Amino acid sequence: MKREVNPQDTGRAEAFTMWMSSPMPMVTLVKTLDVSRLLKVGKRKGFRFTMLMCWCIGKAASRTEEFFTLPEDGRLFRYDRLAINVIVENKKGGINSCDIPFSNELLQFNRDYLKFTAQAAEECKSSTLDDSMVIGTSAMIQTELDCIVNQYTDMFCNPMVMWGKYRCRLFKTTFTVSFQFHHTQMDGAHAARFLEHLQEEINMLAK
Repeated sequence: MKREVNPQDTGRAEAFTMWMSSPMPMVTLVKTLDVSRLLKVGKRKGFRFTMLMCWCIGKAASRTEEFFTLPEDGRLFRYDRLAINVIVENKKGGINSCDIPFSNELLQFNRDYLKFTAQAAEECKSSTLDDSMVIGTSAMIQTELDCIVNQYTDMFCNPMVMWGKYRCRLFKTTFTVSFQFHHTQMDGAHAARFLEHLQEEINMLAK
């Protein structure tokens, strides 16, 4: 469910005043993550690497209260659920995106991931979940990346997690993650904790 809230009644009151009208309110943090466990679990259980990454993003975000509030069109909205947006290559060679409802249950999230990504690829149509706070993702696996800075558009203020091709080393596998967020939604400290939670969720996967 989505409902409008009074910014002054939330913990984001000062941030809303300072950043809502900023011409460039987006902040980007970059961190290298150890994704060795994602790779191992994916190979052992037959899960797609990107699906596991998206699930861990949802798990980490659900531990961060600020993810459930989002500024839109000069107003502040509160959500009671999260979704992960995935970009899909369609059968015509173009791209579409689909929102995957986040579930704490990995098997349920995997079923939804496979269903909605296959649908987007086959029908060449994007789908959205308007009643969820959506976290965007983009996996640019064609090359290893050191840093990613996304464009800013006032069409949406949703947070975005992006990454490139993972780097296989002798003892671990890593890649660099770029996390972009609207400063009204959260502060740098919240974003930094989210990235720490993300690494923790990856490390705890299937233990």
